[in-house]
Amino acid sequence: MVAYAKTLRGRGGGLTNVVAAGALMAGWVALLWVLEAVDAVSHGSLDHFGIVPRQARGLIDIIPAAFVHFGFGHVAANSLPLLVLGFLAALRGIGRFLAISLLIIVVSGLGVWFVAPSGTNTAGASGLIFGLFAYLVVRGFVDRRPLDIALGVVVAVLYGSILWGVLPNAAGVSWQGHLFGLVGGVLAAFLFRERRAGELIP
Repeated sequence: MVAYAKTLRGRGGGLTNVVAAGALMAGWVALLWVLEAVDAVSHGSLDHFGIVPRQARGLIDIIPAAFVHFGFGHVAANSLPLLVLGFLAALRGIGRFLAISLLIIVVSGLGVWFVAPSGTNTAGASGLIFGLFAYLVVRGFVDRRPLDIALGVVVAVLYGSILWGVLPNAAGVSWQGHLFGLVGGVLAAFLFRERRAGELIP
């Protein structure tokens, strides 16, 4: 039964996965813009969905915070990297991608909730972006797949400069969300690793 399931997954790849991944990420990014438009028209009514450290409602807002931004410049800066990195990660399967994204968002959000300064409000997709970056860079080494290693190297070259974002050197930028997003991405690479034929699943 396990071998049969693997065979079916293998036949479902190719163009179908490309179209599904592209549609998902195009819709995801479009949603961010729609939400920001609603926020702008309603004079910032969605901003309260950001993470407020060490307050109970901050925990509730961990997932919504990944979809809310503080201005069109903010969402514009996150749109292209999220679209590219999300598309590359989603090529392996939509269900897997959604689980990976949820893990990254939760780890990043919890990091902000525990570590960010009191009285701050953190929102945006950058924690997810940093997590997807780390996931794509690490995944190939964890799965021992040469093609994924090569992809990870390309991603590191193209987007490696974002690592400066984990340093507390820019006012108003949540380095905590970036740092713990990276942690979430590395965790995802290990927790969602693809086991080869003959490996035992615990």
